[in-house]
Amino acid sequence: MRELEPRLFSYIWRHSKRDQVAICAVVLVSLPFYFASLDLPKRIVNDAITGRAFSHGQDTATFLEIKVDWPAFLGGGRTELFDGFQVDRLELLLGLSLLFLGLVIVNGAFKFWINLQKGILGERMLRRLRFQLFALMLRFTPEAQSEVKSSETATIIRDEVEPIGSFIGDAIVVPAQLGTQALTALAFILMQNVWLGLVAGGMVGVQMTVIPRLRRQIIVLSRKRQIASRAFAGRVAEVLDGLPAVTLNNTGRWERAEIGGRLYSLYDLRLRIYRRKFAVKYLNNLLAQVTPFLFYAIGGIFALRGELDIGQLVAVLAAYRDLPPPLKELIDWDQQRLDVEVKYETVAAHFGPDRLTPYQDDGGPSLTLGSPLSAEGLVLRDPRGGSAVDVGTVEIALPAKVALVPPGPIAQEFALVLAGLQVARGGTMRVGPYDLATLPRSIFSSRVAFAGITPVLFPGSIRDNLLYGLRVKPLSSRRLDFTKQRIREAIQTGNPLDSISDPWIDYDALGVGDADGLDARLVDILTRLGLGDDLYRYGLGALSSVSHDSEVGQRVIGAREHLREHFERQGLAGLVIPFSRGAYNEQATLGENLLFGVPRDPALTEPLRLAALPPFRMALARARLLEDLDRMGVEIARNLSEIFKDVPPGHPLFRRFSLITPEMVPDYDARLTRLTATGRLTEKDSEAFLALALAYIEPRMRFGLLNPILKARIVGARGIVQDAMNGEENCDIETYDPTRINPRASVLDNVLFGRIDTARMHGEEIIQREVLAVCREFDLENGIRRRGLERQVGNRGILLPERVRVRLGLTRALLRQPEILVVDRVTDHLEGGAATLLKVVEDIAPRASVIASVSGDAETALFPDTLRVEQTAEPLRNAAE
Repeated sequence: MRELEPRLFSYIWRHSKRDQVAICAVVLVSLPFYFASLDLPKRIVNDAITGRAFSHGQDTATFLEIKVDWPAFLGGGRTELFDGFQVDRLELLLGLSLLFLGLVIVNGAFKFWINLQKGILGERMLRRLRFQLFALMLRFTPEAQSEVKSSETATIIRDEVEPIGSFIGDAIVVPAQLGTQALTALAFILMQNVWLGLVAGGMVGVQMTVIPRLRRQIIVLSRKRQIASRAFAGRVAEVLDGLPAVTLNNTGRWERAEIGGRLYSLYDLRLRIYRRKFAVKYLNNLLAQVTPFLFYAIGGIFALRGELDIGQLVAVLAAYRDLPPPLKELIDWDQQRLDVEVKYETVAAHFGPDRLTPYQDDGGPSLTLGSPLSAEGLVLRDPRGGSAVDVGTVEIALPAKVALVPPGPIAQEFALVLAGLQVARGGTMRVGPYDLATLPRSIFSSRVAFAGITPVLFPGSIRDNLLYGLRVKPLSSRRLDFTKQRIREAIQTGNPLDSISDPWIDYDALGVGDADGLDARLVDILTRLGLGDDLYRYGLGALSSVSHDSEVGQRVIGAREHLREHFERQGLAGLVIPFSRGAYNEQATLGENLLFGVPRDPALTEPLRLAALPPFRMALARARLLEDLDRMGVEIARNLSEIFKDVPPGHPLFRRFSLITPEMVPDYDARLTRLTATGRLTEKDSEAFLALALAYIEPRMRFGLLNPILKARIVGARGIVQDAMNGEENCDIETYDPTRINPRASVLDNVLFGRIDTARMHGEEIIQREVLAVCREFDLENGIRRRGLERQVGNRGILLPERVRVRLGLTRALLRQPEILVVDRVTDHLEGGAATLLKVVEDIAPRASVIASVSGDAETALFPDTLRVEQTAEPLRNAAE
């Protein structure tokens, strides 16, 4: 994507000149109709109302006569196009009035079309500008990436360009439309009376020269406010990113004071803008109102002297009524122009050429870089803040497995420069004949891959993040979700025609047949890197994706039966308490026992959400359980209040009694106090206490609140609850059935079909071991691991431990089959360290060279070759020497 033009109107003209010219042409076509609408009131007053058309005693007058008076240079004379109609005075009045109404409709239609096209043009240009800025953001240099705040860039693309896009539709059309209308009205006034025209022209001149000058300072203040607002957003983002430091150092008061100062500065700038803005508006309105006074006074004098008839005076007043609005809008347009130009220049500076890598087409031939890897006069930045490090000249033959020595920041910096994530202070780095600094990004990324200890993971599944590096270019453009209008709009706004529904992954190049084969490859690589057990665990926690009547579903049901029989033979029948329609499950929550299934809406598994659901509450009332469970919740709250009295937050008791968090204790204490005082439960209090009862598990809490009678009543109420829930949208329940797969329950729940008895010592360990054995026996293990690929990673992978994130980044790099794999301290997070890395690379990408920054001499010794990167470089030596 090309750089932005430095000036706003250059950008507008380049990308929208055809549309601007087309709209302006329609504006010119509309002017005769506008002039006619100004002239017609004069004819209505003079010819029809005062009767000037019948002044010579005739009973009829000509209506709709059309004739053309030719100028002298065209030969002169008059051409009669239409003789018109002969009408009486009433008919003339009605005819002229209907003609005026018709002109009003026509002029309104012109305005509607022009405004609609302006809006469409503005939105198209806003879409183009936002996409162009996003594309330029992708070209930020490594220095710019470290310098620019992500929050500021996002704010610019989302918010700051909004007024720019809105203005682009008005940029040329508005002055053309309003200017021609004002000139037409002014010309009409001059045609009626020169002096009135000069008065109107003088006032227009004052308004168009004085007011814009007074508004210039407003623009300066607006620019300061824009910069201050952007800095404010950046500071808020900084505090949010550093919130742990604020909490640890208890500096919240200082931060609040600092933000308060910034907010006052913004307030002060706004106040100064408002003062000038409304002072200018007052002056503008005063000038606009002085002109009618002069028209009434001067025009009245001319009318009394007989130099101006009443129809002309009415027409002049009507014409001037249409003159201030376009003038005011023109002045507003000029202020908006100045403001938007400042915004555009600020945006263009943020995405300036000095922050961008050179533009390179995504296309280009695929090539092999070759050998050797060499550096000439290489100067690196010292990450520790010291002076630049002159590495000098290095050379190494490829392919090779090389450790950078000595381990430390300089070696890491060399790895980052080789991967294109940092820019050398001087010198060049080449692979074969190619200078890496000038190599097109499409070729560089396909040949060089990087794996570090802080991989960037996007919100989505593990699979999405692993395949991210393979989604470089669509194999073909099917555009299944593109309508003809969407294609046309994409072309007009410079947006891509690529669709995420196109095929982006080349399975043949990866040596697999389809998506299933690729999943198997992913599982294999992750298993080699020691994540097989993690995938299996993630898969067990995922929702089941098979139906009970499928072949895999039948194997799951078979595994369920086999596991139950196995536990019975081993004397472990009580280890898993099965779901039974006629029995209360002691290890399930009270709410789960009532539902006896899983609701469609996952949020309803939260006790507080379920307790507030009207159908659920009505079902409990019909089963005569609502008051009993409310009382039970009150007793639980009293027990918890007593237990947590004087217990500090973070105490292990909160983990054992996980019904409430430390922050909820004061809230429940207040509810108990209200109940003691009034003896009644409000609906909100009822919901809160009911939520405690729904989350209650007797063997864990041991408050003695569940007796056999209450358990039987809860089991008996299941049908009432399910009927009530199934009658509501998104509330229906998928009940537990020993012969079926529950698609809303996890894979583990479907295999166990029950709850683990946590009172049994080592019960969960035994269950995990036995479930793994039965899954292997029924050939379910690999399928479960594939389900683990759907595990959500969260923002920047926050839902995964660091060791998993690092290995996912390494897997993503290996999948691209690079010619050179650059590794930065990844071996610290691998079982087996460098030995595992080299073995996996040899198995997955055997032709890849590995250039690795490692953490110590023990890791370095495992690499066949080393490359010394320090103030004076040494040539490659063989580790065996």
